[in-house]
Amino acid sequence: MHVAHLSLTDFRSYAAVELGLEPGVTAFVGPNGQGKTNLVEAMGYVATHSSHRVANDAPLVRQGAARAIVRCAVQRDDRRALIELEINPGRANRARLNRSPVSRPRDVIGLLRTVLFAPEDLALVKGDPAERRRFLDDLLVARAPRFAAVRADYDRVLKQRGALLRTAAQARRGRGGSRRAESESAFAAAGAGDVLSTLEVWDAHLARHGAELLRARLDLIESLRPLVASAYASLAPTSAPAELSYRSTLSTGGDDAEDEQAGGSGSSDAQTLSTDLGITLESRLRERLLEVRQAELERGVTLVGPHRDDLILGLGDLPARGYASHGESWSFALSLKLAAYDLLRADGGDPVLILDDVFAELDSQRRRRLAEIVAPAEQVLITAAVADDVPTELIGSRFDVAGGSVTRVR
Repeated sequence: MHVAHLSLTDFRSYAAVELGLEPGVTAFVGPNGQGKTNLVEAMGYVATHSSHRVANDAPLVRQGAARAIVRCAVQRDDRRALIELEINPGRANRARLNRSPVSRPRDVIGLLRTVLFAPEDLALVKGDPAERRRFLDDLLVARAPRFAAVRADYDRVLKQRGALLRTAAQARRGRGGSRRAESESAFAAAGAGDVLSTLEVWDAHLARHGAELLRARLDLIESLRPLVASAYASLAPTSAPAELSYRSTLSTGGDDAEDEQAGGSGSSDAQTLSTDLGITLESRLRERLLEVRQAELERGVTLVGPHRDDLILGLGDLPARGYASHGESWSFALSLKLAAYDLLRADGGDPVLILDDVFAELDSQRRRRLAEIVAPAEQVLITAAVADDVPTELIGSRFDVAGGSVTRVR
């Protein structure tokens, strides 16, 4: 698989740009702030419908424009697909496939598969659990696009259940004055029994969708574990081995697993949850929701479910977060992405590998090892501030990016 052509209209800094691309290595070279990352960000957006740099779509639209359009021609074997996304901040985005509208933008997910590594990915090691949950779920969708619907269903149920819990918590606490009376009146009118029966309905939905998402994450981690260990050993052969485990609110107290120092690299709930045949994950979720119900009603939030779990990264017996050096953190984050690349490739067809401003952050040894690992990929897209940042093993096509223009020089 490779991107054969990229067309942008009012995307980020570009009013319009047309790029023809080929398999192999392509480097986009130019000073910072000139738009190199915007090009690879657009391709990543087509693949995932999200940006690795911002949480919402508004910054993707050029200032003064009402919308942005990204078109990618994707070549896979002897088939070519033209994917078009229209980005409309504050409104529904639209998608077209081979110039024909599709009913939902997510229907084109999977036609282009990318693995993108950027400086922001250090958050996989140093950041909050939400970063690692997103990594797992994005990879699930890349491997099997149907999980986009599973993810959306779970988020929808979580939002509805959270709204009910907040209403109940507000009614129980009151907020003084007329607001207190209004809340108490509303709570009395609904009746505690009605609130609890409604919660039971949402419990069932949350447990069903949450169990499907959790099962998929556990299976994914089992597949990733040896690939991450191998990639990390190649990048950092003198370091302690990389380890993965999963911390679930099915066996913790219902709070986010932020403190990875407790219990070393974290208890490996993956094996426990996936091998206990006496009860299903859905049933476990239902039981845990009942156990924490009083706390949820008091706090007004859902305390149990995949949205509060964590992927625990370890180096030997120690958690990577807080103990890994800067170089080890980079190597671990890279290893996660390289493992994702290997997993997608094993599913059939090389994904497009994007390395955004990566080599400048690596020492010479890690730079050389990474270059040797990625060189065989069908298509590698690199951004670099200076040409010397691109290893000699990855010399290929080159575009210079400056002053809002993209010029092919090789």
